[in-house]
Amino acid sequence: MGILYLVPTPVGNMEDMTLRAIRVLKEADLVLCEDTRTSGILLKHFEIRNRLISHHKFNEHSTSAGIVNRLKAGETIALISDAGTPGISDPGFFLAREAAASGVTVQTLPGATAFVPALVSSGLPCDRFCFEGFLPQKKGRRTHLESLSEETRTMVFYESPYRVVKTLEQFAEVFGTERQASCCREISKVHEESVRGTLAEVIAHFKETEPRGEFVIVVAGKEKVKSSDRKKQTDKTYNV
Repeated sequence: MGILYLVPTPVGNMEDMTLRAIRVLKEADLVLCEDTRTSGILLKHFEIRNRLISHHKFNEHSTSAGIVNRLKAGETIALISDAGTPGISDPGFFLAREAAASGVTVQTLPGATAFVPALVSSGLPCDRFCFEGFLPQKKGRRTHLESLSEETRTMVFYESPYRVVKTLEQFAEVFGTERQASCCREISKVHEESVRGTLAEVIAHFKETEPRGEFVIVVAGKEKVKSSDRKKQTDKTYNV
């Protein structure tokens, strides 16, 4: 049996690439990637001379069986995405599942991903959180957001610059304009920026300043009612 490696790649700064990731990409029999042009730049930067094959959301179901057969035959294959960790809002889950189901060893290297630094630097609680990734663009979007209205954990979302304001406005409708949030853009790049405040304040900022770059939006969970406050509410109801 071979090994399938899921290898994180930088979301911005090339220095975020780990030494182990470079070694695995050099030693692998084959490297799978979303876009050979994008990944070709990465491999050239680190002087990695290896064969690249496209493996993306449009072909992963049709190509995974052949890849698993190569793994079962003893090949070592590395999977990368355009940026970050494969499987996190990127191709990777399906192949990893199929390989594991066939008895192939699947190893994921620690490394870059966009939502972790955005969450930790948001100033919002990060001991417990839920990662929502990209929301449905149309069908089911409102229903999904409303299902999170009672969520008490910090919530993390991905969004493109073209939908940031609209998404923030929808958050304000469901969670309230005073809910705390942090918008982090261009993580690990030269123009990295975090805009923090209430949803109303963050919306106002991006209506004045055009959103640029890829965004991670971190939203505070619903504040839990303290037991003492709950007792006061009960007493008040009883007295009435």
